[in-house]
Amino acid sequence: MTRFAMVGLLTACAVGGVLLALLVSPWWWFAGALLVAAALTGVYDLAQRRHSVLRNYPVLGHLRFLMETLRPELQQYFVERNYDGRPYDRDTRSIVYERAKGVDAEEPFGSERDMDERGYEFLVPSMAPAKVPDEPPRVRVGGPDCTQPYDMALLNVSAMSFGALSSNAIVALNTGAERGGFAHDTGEGGLSDYHLRPGGDLVWEIGTGYFGCRTRDGDFDARQFAEKAAHPAVRCVSLKLSQGAKPGMGGVLPGSKVNAEIASVRGVPEGETVVSPPYHRAFSTPRELVRFLARLRELANGKPVGFKLCPGSRTQFLAVCKAMVAEGITPDFIVVDGAEGGTGAAPLEFADHIGTPLTEGLITVHTALTGTGLRERIRIGASGKVATGSDIVKRLIMGADYTNAARAMMFAVGCIQAQRCHTNHCPTGVTTQDPHRARALDVVDKAERVTRFQQSTVHSALQIMAAMGVRDAAELGPHLLRRREDHGRFRSYAELYEWLSPGELLAAPPRSWAADWQAADPDTFAMGQRTPRSVERNT
Repeated sequence: MTRFAMVGLLTACAVGGVLLALLVSPWWWFAGALLVAAALTGVYDLAQRRHSVLRNYPVLGHLRFLMETLRPELQQYFVERNYDGRPYDRDTRSIVYERAKGVDAEEPFGSERDMDERGYEFLVPSMAPAKVPDEPPRVRVGGPDCTQPYDMALLNVSAMSFGALSSNAIVALNTGAERGGFAHDTGEGGLSDYHLRPGGDLVWEIGTGYFGCRTRDGDFDARQFAEKAAHPAVRCVSLKLSQGAKPGMGGVLPGSKVNAEIASVRGVPEGETVVSPPYHRAFSTPRELVRFLARLRELANGKPVGFKLCPGSRTQFLAVCKAMVAEGITPDFIVVDGAEGGTGAAPLEFADHIGTPLTEGLITVHTALTGTGLRERIRIGASGKVATGSDIVKRLIMGADYTNAARAMMFAVGCIQAQRCHTNHCPTGVTTQDPHRARALDVVDKAERVTRFQQSTVHSALQIMAAMGVRDAAELGPHLLRRREDHGRFRSYAELYEWLSPGELLAAPPRSWAADWQAADPDTFAMGQRTPRSVERNT
């Protein structure tokens, strides 16, 4: 059918609809209105130039866009199996919901996992299980230069800013942390009243924008920092170097979202677009980084100070270790964020292809600190898809002292993984600044769920460790976690990865670490000269 013939047909439909509407029956009115609407839609589809599908298939082409809109929900609820959904499978989401609600999280009839699949991992049980401790252990965070150490829980709320999360979500998370006695990371968006009002322990995160402690030009403001770090709710300070969702990339907050409240919290002009640079202005070398950490600790009156990163180059991290050794300055903690972390909206290329996954990143950081003799002075936190007791135990085996969770905590306050976080249209009021959507999140109920989830998950981790015959987390070792290599063959993490002894890099670096160790320079983040591609092709 030609385009002119189609326009004629649609015009006839419109005329017919009007004639039907002239009849007295309500049903004819309804049918006539539908015909008119369809005809007008068809004429518009033929005239517009944006969508080729609609120009070739007017009216009917809209079904394609409808199905595309419904695809995530159809996939999640009707297509995916319990164990293969992404980013979090249904089994994981369900166990978080059940623990948050305080209902049984047991499943009947055995595992649905394919235990013969290559890469399947399991924890090693003991023939002599230990007793589950009555009280969950705490991790003392605070090195030799810290005068106000903090006892960290095994599971805490990971970094999520006010602005990314609604005010009700922030209040619910902090209230849950206060009741459960665990820490709440503020994210880099600054200290808001919603963080401070409930009284939960806070890890104040400082990003490249220095929100809440910045000058008008965007530099670090020591006076503002000292005033806010003195607040009794601020128990630790974390300097964000990078995050798992988008390592090496800054952020942009459109001016339309910078209302008076967010502008006040972040210390930026209202209504103006805010740009977080990808790098820090306060330092530019590893040596300057560790000196800046020491300055932050002094300004915070001896409270624990550390940094968070998604690891990349092993050479660069070793350069930071060399700077620590040379300056005699160490952070009190390091949070390793895996590339699978994802609460921050990011370009797909960054989410899929930039940064080290948590397993390799965590083992690298732990091993490098051990090899340089610094591990005993620094606590390591791990964040990146931590949601269950087994996740906690695995990360402790890989070198962490404690763990943080972001998306699992979002599930606990009602997130349904709609993946609309960046649109301001979150259906449950968790990641929106729309007051009508945010009011759907009941703070009293969700705060209780956050507390129950954290306590139940930590208890699950302690039960797993007891089943492994472990009485203390210090007894966990890489030999207790195994991975299937092939049919009939498993290898433990002690065999899969290289683990250095204390001070080994300082004494005699093993061959596998020697090149990176030699290239690491405490006075530059540069990774050495790269051979030009033209030379590579000719050699």
